[in-house]
Amino acid sequence: MSIHESVARLVTNSRFLLAGFIFVVGLALGYLINRLTRRLLRALGLPDTVEGTAFERTLQGLGSSTVGVVAELIAFTIYLGAALAALEVARIVDTRAVLPFLSAFIPQVVIAALVVIAGLVIGDKAALVVGERLRGIKLPEVGIVPTLIKYSIFYIAALIALGQLGVATSALLVLLAAYVFGLVFLGGLAFKDLLAAGAAGVYILLNQPYGIGDEVRIGDHQGIVQEVDVFVTRVENDGQEYIIPNQRVFRGGVVRIRG
Repeated sequence: MSIHESVARLVTNSRFLLAGFIFVVGLALGYLINRLTRRLLRALGLPDTVEGTAFERTLQGLGSSTVGVVAELIAFTIYLGAALAALEVARIVDTRAVLPFLSAFIPQVVIAALVVIAGLVIGDKAALVVGERLRGIKLPEVGIVPTLIKYSIFYIAALIALGQLGVATSALLVLLAAYVFGLVFLGGLAFKDLLAAGAAGVYILLNQPYGIGDEVRIGDHQGIVQEVDVFVTRVENDGQEYIIPNQRVFRGGVVRIRG
């Protein structure tokens, strides 16, 4: 074997050793970042924040969690970067043609994925919180509000993710404008009774034609007023509670019975 061949083999072996070292370091760094990310997210209270959301329950059913998915996603980026660097050093694959594209595209994909995860978690959590706050309002239209809020957040997160992936901003603005228009139009139709009840409730609360403890007759219902809020009036009689939307009170009038 000539000196030239020996030097060439030594260089080749050195490249493979360096590539292996880079890959091993990348694996170790990715694992370390994975553990640190999990600790940081737990310290920030993310498990408590996502508790009870549909996204978290789905992941738990698959043996994972929101914290785990986020940490693995960030670690995967490091693993992939180390693998590409090792391939380039070893010259097994010529990555120079695609490396600039991958170095720009991979972070965009990761950020888009994180935005989608955040949208799913925030949407689910917002629906839970709003649903809890509106539980006392016994109107059928109220039940759609948490769902509407959840899917609105999902939609906005999807638009942001698509924008991160390079989808034309003008197309995203058109989609957002169409969604807002549909939301306002359909929401106006769906919540007209709720809005009417709220307007009537404000009038009743300001003028106070009756109050808690008064005996009243509203339409076919007669009893003692137990509660008056913005949307409904609660009347009780012989153990039965009537929940009457305020727009019905406003339209049909109320008879206050004096003892």
